[in-house]
This record gives sequence, structure tokens and C-alpha cells, in this order.
Amino acid sequence: MAREKHSSLSRFIAKILRHEPEIIGITLDSHGWAKVSELIEGVRRTRPIDIDILKEIVATDRKGRYSLSDDGEFIRANQGHSVDVDADLEEREPPEILYHGTSKDTVPVINAEGLKPMTRLYVHLSKDHATAIQTGKRKGDHKHPYVYVVKAGEMFRDGHKFYISANGVWQVKFVPPQYLEEESQKRDAEK
Repeated sequence: MAREKHSSLSRFIAKILRHEPEIIGITLDSHGWAKVSELIEGVRRTRPIDIDILKEIVATDRKGRYSLSDDGEFIRANQGHSVDVDADLEEREPPEILYHGTSKDTVPVINAEGLKPMTRLYVHLSKDHATAIQTGKRKGDHKHPYVYVVKAGEMFRDGHKFYISANGVWQVKFVPPQYLEEESQKRDAEK
């Protein structure tokens, strides 16, 4: 499967386009776009890649991490940036409830301080419980991820702005603790 065949390369490209474009000597414009030719040239210094492989990665990425410009000359990550870019997120009213998956060891800090973006520009929220479980598994204990219910509708009515990326990830600058409900992760994790 193409997705598995190029997973390491895809993660490397995500690192470049979200966090460290300088590691291959490229720069992103103010909206996070990089020239495809420069990305390929920079990646090619350490890993095999060509335009066909890059297009395959973009097309098969199950999370929809990347966008190509209409003319195919530019590429960017849709979300998850730690570098300061305007990823053209659409401001929108969120659903009443969203979810955030994490590891159990972060629960005491989150309960006290809320959800912070940490090294990213935004806190990422999931529209469904299953996605939050998968996110929580990547962040720590693979068998026991922890999921918070985020009272997004209430937050929005209280003046917090929500954004959605091109690949459907909900984002917000911060989630204060009063908008969080702890949820037993075992309910759906074992289904």
C-alpha cells in the first residue's frame, strides 16, 4: 500500500512543512506554502523522492495533511504548524461537542490549566470520539488513551473563535478548564 510504503517520508515532509523548513534549506511563505520543486530538491539530498512520489503521498495520506496548489507548483501542510504561518483556516461555528485525545499522565495539568497549544499554534480537536482515541494513543499509553469532551458550542457562545482546516481538523487557541469534561476512555476504546 502506497501509504505504508512512504510513511517515513510523509512524516519527514510533515516535519519540514509544519516545523522546520530550514532543515532542507527552504522557506515557507506567509501562508505556509513551499515551492514543490524546492521541497523535492531539498528532500532528495537525504531521501529518494520525485514529483510522482510526492503526489502519491498527498493523494493517499489518510489524514489529508497536505494541499497542493491548483497549478501543482506549491505544497503546504493543512494544519499542525509550530512555525508562524496563516494556514487560511476557516473560522466557523463548531459542533456542540468536540473531543481531545491525550495521555493519562497529562490529565492533572490539563484539569488545572486547560488545553494549550504547546509547541503548535492551535489546540487540535476531533469531531468524533474514535479519532480522539487514536490521537491519545499516539501521545502516550497506547492501551489507555484519555479523551476529554470539549464543550465547543458553549465556548463559541462565550466568544471563543474556532477554526477548521482544509482536512477537517477543528482548532482553537486555548480551551479553559471549565469547558472540559473528563470521559472514561474505556467506553469506546475496547469496541
